Amino acid sequence: MPISPPPDFAAALAAAPLVLDGGMSNQLAAAGHDLSDELWSARLLADDPEAVVAAHRAYFEAGAEVAITASYQASFEGFARRGVGHTEAARLLASSVELAREAARAEPGGRRRWVAASVGPYGAVLADGSEYRGRYGLSTAELVAFHRPRLEVLAAARPDVLALETVPDADEARALLELVRGLGVPAWLSYSVAGDRTRAGQPLAEAFALAAEVDEVLAVGVNCCTPQDADRAVALAAGVTGKPVVVYPNSGEEWDADHRSWRGEPTFRSARVGGWLADGARLVGGCCRVGPDGIAALAAEVTVRRGVVSERADRSERTVQRCVWANAPAKRSEAGT
Repeated sequence: MPISPPPDFAAALAAAPLVLDGGMSNQLAAAGHDLSDELWSARLLADDPEAVVAAHRAYFEAGAEVAITASYQASFEGFARRGVGHTEAARLLASSVELAREAARAEPGGRRRWVAASVGPYGAVLADGSEYRGRYGLSTAELVAFHRPRLEVLAAARPDVLALETVPDADEARALLELVRGLGVPAWLSYSVAGDRTRAGQPLAEAFALAAEVDEVLAVGVNCCTPQDADRAVALAAGVTGKPVVVYPNSGEEWDADHRSWRGEPTFRSARVGGWLADGARLVGGCCRVGPDGIAALAAEVTVRRGVVSERADRSERTVQRCVWANAPAKRSEAGT
């Protein structure tokens, strides 16, 4: 049966900036969980779901308003390598949305909290770092075939929005954008970038432009990049697409693959959020190595600046509403079939 569109998230996005959470993996690691498995944080969907709920709650308590699910590295193929069958894999994927909902319901205060179902790139499932390179050697049709089953399962779980995130390659973005058309759930598209290009080397302006006319995409931007690259990308995304911008960079530290450790000093600062909001950002948060303390500082900054940004709410609302449910959502097959 058709999936009913949830318009509330679009309205909230038009009304004021929303605060995203931080890195799921670093919060789980800080709690003592081993994430060396190829499924990364998605392993805990099966092995310790309460740990996932606790991680979401830590970010809600810090001031986050949107939880990104632990499904980034989850796929039917990845679960199959651990001996998990198709039906159980579909259940685990869907459970990522419910675990985030459980954390949201547990938070007091009466504030509305939202759930974004994470859809990581094909390279994340390979667990070999290719999510930061793109150029997998697959056709758009092959990428569509890979992403379609889990997108349908996640959409059927009724998140508020799909987070098409850490996308390194414009070719993969094309596949994802093809799939979200008529799916019945809004989405944001967020690239992983280096300078003014995608990780695969395409000009970022051209990559952003792919989403400009896709009504289901409510926001476009970047994540899992340096704060400096995020600073430059926000205005570009807004200018190219005319849509609200989503931005959630890493801490600024660098991953040393040889020594399997983070090096350098963090450059993620809550003071950056003023520039992001001024340039068109409406969804702001953190990615790898940004924990609850960083989100708490960012949330406080957003609260201070909401009054300034709200002056532009009417204009943003017109933009967002153009992106929401112009057509009736297409019928989809039942999750997992």
